[in-house]
Amino acid sequence: MSCSPRLRSTYLTAAAALLAALLTAALPRAALAQLKEAEPETEGVVFGEPAVGRFKVGAEITASRGAVKNIRAMVAVPLECAEQEVRIAEEEFSSEVDSVEYRMLNGDGARQMVINIPFLAAGATARAVVTYDVTTRPVLPPEDDQAAAYKIPEKPDRRLRRYLTASPYIESRHGTVRKLHREALAEADEDLSDWQRVELLYDKMLETIEYIEGDDKSALQTLRDGNADCHGRSAVFIALCRSAGVPARVVWVNNHCYAEFYLEDEAGEGRWFPAESAGSRAFGEMPLARVILQKGDSFTVPERRRDKLRYATDFMIGTPMPGSGQPKAKYIREQL
Repeated sequence: MSCSPRLRSTYLTAAAALLAALLTAALPRAALAQLKEAEPETEGVVFGEPAVGRFKVGAEITASRGAVKNIRAMVAVPLECAEQEVRIAEEEFSSEVDSVEYRMLNGDGARQMVINIPFLAAGATARAVVTYDVTTRPVLPPEDDQAAAYKIPEKPDRRLRRYLTASPYIESRHGTVRKLHREALAEADEDLSDWQRVELLYDKMLETIEYIEGDDKSALQTLRDGNADCHGRSAVFIALCRSAGVPARVVWVNNHCYAEFYLEDEAGEGRWFPAESAGSRAFGEMPLARVILQKGDSFTVPERRRDKLRYATDFMIGTPMPGSGQPKAKYIREQL
């Protein structure tokens, strides 16, 4: 017997809900936690064909200078986000490792693996390594009519305001940045959309800053030198965006970084759009699917509350036993 589209939809919805409930009940706690975190908002963003691979992250801690207790090592792991799905494939924990926990920083900007080792005997090595299955999708640009409808948010919430202020290496309030922002938009037609205005800022960065491989530079130092690598160019574009009231942040990928800016559609729904800082010009899109590690440029880690970090770096603390010294850490980050 055939059924109407409405009834068919009802049956399918009920079946899907039942299947989800059964799967949830059967999942181990760790896998369930991963599913709960993987709820990205993807409406309005178009993705390309996914790239699937494995990424290994972890640490080896050696008590090379004598016994140590209460070791706590922190390692950034691939980030679950709208364009990337992350699942644990393999875990390798030596007997010295008491527990491995996960925590988010800045709400959703970085995910850390926290390795706890109560005691490590002199000369011993503890190992905690996790291999992830990572599926990353390139971001395709919106159609012209869609792009023209996006607006700079008029009332950014608290979550967004952190991406409108100065941060380590991004001096968005400095006079030099504000001057370049004004220059970029000085001859902008009044009819230009907000998307086009942000694009003018992006093109101004490309025009002003020559790409040269080198050490990481701040936005201000990059503007003074007139050249930088992906980090400095991203910092300049982000600083220009923030100066213009556009939320923007750094996206950290394996051996590279680029920028993201935030605009809202006519319904007030916000979207993050990438902008490449090296190689071919790519505004509002990211044609290459790279493993994403963190999003943001001003992190606070509980163990380092006095420090504002542009990247949640690998870090370790521990208490040497009398007559001992700090242990040696080897951090593992490898794309397989």
